[in-house]
Amino acid sequence: MSNDATIAEICVAACSDIYRESGELLAHAVGIVPSIGARLAKLTHSPDIILSDGEAFMMSEASPLGKPASAGGVIEGWAPFRRIFDIVATGRRQSIMGASQIDQYGNQNISLIGDWDKPKRQLIGVRGAPGNTANHRVDYWIARHSARLFVPSVDMVSGVGNDRAKAAGLKHHHLGVIITNLAVLGYDEDGRVKVLSVHPGVDPQEVTDNTGFPLDASNAPETRLPTDEELRLIREVIDPRAVRNREVPVPQPVG
Repeated sequence: MSNDATIAEICVAACSDIYRESGELLAHAVGIVPSIGARLAKLTHSPDIILSDGEAFMMSEASPLGKPASAGGVIEGWAPFRRIFDIVATGRRQSIMGASQIDQYGNQNISLIGDWDKPKRQLIGVRGAPGNTANHRVDYWIARHSARLFVPSVDMVSGVGNDRAKAAGLKHHHLGVIITNLAVLGYDEDGRVKVLSVHPGVDPQEVTDNTGFPLDASNAPETRLPTDEELRLIREVIDPRAVRNREVPVPQPVG
């Protein structure tokens, strides 16, 4: 199929695919593109996933993008902040998180840049990353794929990578995929990051050049294009104001 999908919309479809076969669990999506992707999944292949309004309500029909339940949608339950810890502990959640650094084993850093004793930059702290990566599937969304973000070694581990999880014997650790504005990445049998697909219109060498550890994208297939129905839902139902374009700047038509 040939259509006029932008890179942002290709990334939305890839985020939606994360929730295939997820079943009834809380979809936690950080960022504009992941949030649209979760909504797209619920409207298409994964109607059983549960969305939150980001405050205290579970929604059977999502509230408008970026707004609480008071702005619209259909409430089906109440989940105050303290209850989220119970949901996480039982593995009934799935997260798409962001990152300031990711290394070749999927260790994630959102806490600081530089040395622990005297960091160059203080970030948001570990937040929920340790509990998320210890208890349920975690995927990552990176709006700007760069060698400053994909590094040989993170300055601090916030989200646990495959090497540390194996050493610690974490039974429920599950890293899924990393979706960027250039490609979809996964992990090989040794837990190292590998390329699953490169977005249409992206030179595979650009993926390699913008990664701070060895990563071969030369033989990767193209990331799938969203279907016509997915594009209609993205553009007309979920994100008619095209907020997605703020997260992936100057999207170019491909396909």
